[in-house]
Formats: sequence, structure tokens, C-alpha cells
Amino acid sequence: MAPPLEHGEHISGTTRRSLLAGVAALGALGAAGCSRVATASTTTKGGELLDRLRAAGVVRLGIAGEIPFGYIDKNGDLTGEAPELAKAIFKRLGVDEVQPVPTEFGSLIPGLKAQQFDVVAAGMYVNPERCEQVIFADPDYQMLDSFIVRKGNPKGLRNYKDVVEKKAKFATGTGYAEIGYAVAAGYKEGDILIVPDQVAGLNAVEAGRADVFAGTALTTREVVKKSAKAEATEPFKPIVDGKPHVDGGAFAFRPTETKLRDEFNKELRKLKASGELLRILKPFGFTENEMTDLTAKELCGG
Repeated sequence: MAPPLEHGEHISGTTRRSLLAGVAALGALGAAGCSRVATASTTTKGGELLDRLRAAGVVRLGIAGEIPFGYIDKNGDLTGEAPELAKAIFKRLGVDEVQPVPTEFGSLIPGLKAQQFDVVAAGMYVNPERCEQVIFADPDYQMLDSFIVRKGNPKGLRNYKDVVEKKAKFATGTGYAEIGYAVAAGYKEGDILIVPDQVAGLNAVEAGRADVFAGTALTTREVVKKSAKAEATEPFKPIVDGKPHVDGGAFAFRPTETKLRDEFNKELRKLKASGELLRILKPFGFTENEMTDLTAKELCGG
């Protein structure tokens, strides 16, 4: 993914435990009426899901309870960059209602494949491994990495190479892409401190259990805003296969549902061209720097 973000304004005062508790409660209500969606037909080219969603008037979104990507807020309402974007696009597609189906980030793709929901709306990073299991819309945002470090950045940690060379105590989140970036730079995977999310990462740095926590640029700049002990470093591109790399997050669909993916992309392109996409994402900490013309094809490896 996005790694799980790392995913607003409530970020520094809310723990992942409380977020997931709220998500789970709402998810139980949503699941009471129907625990699974109907199997998509493979006899119709491009799939029948979009037609069925229009007929039902509701689309079920797989979310992972992560700010700012998709979560339940303190009022019990579904929000986040992906759900708000989903509301806008699916309304344009003739589907007026979105319904959250909460799960752990690592269960999003299995849940999608098991038809527990219709689409993954969690700011998921597009990468070749995931592209073998699902199809992605084009990214609705791009993201660089950044570190949470102690005030003044005493160890001078600005990229993964610095972390390795200075033998810093390195932390990142569960399932984060940053694990692979650190390992590729030469950091021993068994030495990485894995924490639940960016809030726990900030706590680890503040308490001295880690010298650095790696996350997305958006995550780190939001979570340190109220910290007196930590700061975020300047965003940077991790090195992948010897080249600077930019991640992109997108909606994921079952491989049979190319019709829905293609229609979703058409509306997404319109929102990008009009500037409406930035307006939707801006309340969640996204800036012009996170807007992108990257395609899923590029990030899937061709």
C-alpha cells in the first residue's frame, strides 16, 4: 500500500486500536444483511458487476481502518480519501450508496477475491505482486517516503542508505512497502522493529526504541504535527532495482471486472482534468505534489 497509512486531521490523537474498534462495529452492522456478494459472471465480457451495482444502488468497499485512506471517524461515519473518492465516482456511475466492509489490510485482497466486498478502497499501493492477483484502476495519488526522527535529526537519516550505514534502529509498519525498501538497501529484515501503524511508530521514536520510523510523506508530516520530540524528514524516492521509485495508490477490482475498472478510470480521469480530485483529497492532507499521471500498467511492470 499504500502501506496502511498512514492513511488527516484526527491522526495524532487517535490510536489504531480505537479506529479498528469503530470500524469493526460498523462492519458488523453492514454484514448483518449480507455477508457475501453474488459471484461475478465470467460469461459476460468485462463482468456484470457494474450492472448489478447499478441495480442494487450500493457498492461495498473493503477498507482497512487507516487514516487517511479509509476509516470510520469519531462520529461513526465512513470517510477517508478512498471512500470520499468512491462516493464521487460511483455516483457518476449510477451507484448512489457506498457501504464499508472493514478488514485488516492484509485481508483486503483475499476478501476481494472471496467476494466479501466489491472493490478495495484503501489507498493500496500498486505493485507487480498485487497485479498478479487483482486489477487496479490508475492511481489516484502518488507518494514518496519520509522518516520520523528525533527533533534535529541527530543521526542525519535522510534515506535508507543512511539508516544502514549509520546502523540506526529502524522501525516501520505492519505490511508496509518500506520493509522491502529497507531490506533492499541492506538492512537485515529480522532487525526491523515492526509496529502496527504510524502512531505507534511516532511513539517508538519519541521513547527511543527506534531512531527512525519509515512511512509515506503524507503520514509522517501529519502524525508529527503535535509532537514536541519528533519531526518528519524531507520526502525522498526509495531505490527499487537500482532506480528511484515513486509509489501510487489505487482502487483494486477482481480480475474479471474489467468493465467496472474501465468505467471507473474514465470518471477518475475527468476528476483529475477538472481539479476535482485534489479538492476531494485535500482535506485528508494530500497536496498538489501527490497528484499523478502514473498508470496502473506502469506500476504493474508493463
